[in-house]
Amino acid sequence: MRKSNRLGCLTGSGIFAILITTFVIAGYAYTSGGLMFTPGPLSAKSGETLGGVTSHAEIGRNCKACHTAPWESAKMADRCAVCHAEIATEMQNVASIHGKMLHDNPGLSCRHCHPEHRGANANLTVMDYGLFPHEAVGYSLNGHQTTTDNKPFVCDDCHHGDISTFASDSCQTCHSQIDLAFTQAHLLAFGTDCLACHDGVDRYGDDFNHKRFAFQLTGKHANVICTQCHLDARTITDLQSLSQDCAACHQKDEPHEGRFGSDCAACHSIDGWKPAKFDHNLSAFKLEGNHTDVKCEQCHINNVYKGTPTNCFSCHQQNDQHGGKFGTDCAACHQPTNWDAVTFDHNKSNFPLTGLHTLVACEKCHSSGQFKGLSTACASCHADPAFHAAMFGFDCAQCHTTLNWFAQYNGPHPTFGEHGGINHEGASCRDCHTQTLRTATCTKCHDSNKPGGEGGGGND
Repeated sequence: MRKSNRLGCLTGSGIFAILITTFVIAGYAYTSGGLMFTPGPLSAKSGETLGGVTSHAEIGRNCKACHTAPWESAKMADRCAVCHAEIATEMQNVASIHGKMLHDNPGLSCRHCHPEHRGANANLTVMDYGLFPHEAVGYSLNGHQTTTDNKPFVCDDCHHGDISTFASDSCQTCHSQIDLAFTQAHLLAFGTDCLACHDGVDRYGDDFNHKRFAFQLTGKHANVICTQCHLDARTITDLQSLSQDCAACHQKDEPHEGRFGSDCAACHSIDGWKPAKFDHNLSAFKLEGNHTDVKCEQCHINNVYKGTPTNCFSCHQQNDQHGGKFGTDCAACHQPTNWDAVTFDHNKSNFPLTGLHTLVACEKCHSSGQFKGLSTACASCHADPAFHAAMFGFDCAQCHTTLNWFAQYNGPHPTFGEHGGINHEGASCRDCHTQTLRTATCTKCHDSNKPGGEGGGGND
């Protein structure tokens, strides 16, 4: 029997043919740069120069620039890192976009998001909505899970074919379908740059709560629309930089014309402008004593505040019991604590009270209720007594003082001369003139019945 030259089901010539074919294919693949296996042309879109080229298409037939053989330890991602060194560095930082993607998706590689061989004009970035950490770019997709027709969002819904840019009309298009009137009013109030304020977590959406901020919306503020305070706000900074004092919003409507300063809360509350509680001590006229119980309209007639007189007489003239005899300075005598507690300083008048005059009751001199124009002459109160016998006129002060009514006559005596005679110095007028100054007697001191005594009397 003849011995067979087959190797299994293959003959020697068959095996030889396979080897020749393999070498031919390998040689062609080597010489053509592996183009016989390419699924399509590389992207020709130009960018910055990396690895000496501006696009993948410039790599040409050098497949090894990106692809590795199965037996090599290096992977395709390692080839990417050679040119895209800054991305390779970023991938080591979990806080970066690429680092976070790898951290959340350990099996992720470059070609999951950056496929090639899809044509010269194809985009090099194709994002999977579920893989990309959108909040890393400052905008969360938590509030954008489904479209208005309940379909899951895809990148093109907002990026329109290029994820490196954002279609600014995307927000307006979708939200106009939800609420056209609100969207148009919102765009007019805050502008068309939605991303300047919104970050996808709806901090400024329907569930916005002003209580999270220092300025609480309570009372009448609770019903105020946003634009009444945040007029022409276009960014987050504009919203946050708004002054929180009352005058910032209400100055244009302030009826007091700045007379009470800018602290509206000193009188008004957020529950309403009225009733107001005014601290009168902040004004030029402080309320003291009985003034604290007076109603505002008793002084501020017809709600006139500016220019209201602060002198007493302007309010109390109609109740002036003195008929204007003391002028208009009520405070010279009266106090706001009690009108009856009069403290008139007579020393401020043209008749200061001295000596015994300080003990005299007011009505003793002002018996008729007259004060202004009253005579200050002594005789107007102290009529010339019969004792004087009309000898001295009405200048009482020649002999009398307010300290003592007893006369201190210093003039020359008609009988005893200038010094009153021997042993008569210090004698009072009454010692000799027991009845009137026109008659005198010596017997009050000198008894004529006594030895050496001399008595006498007679008229001056």
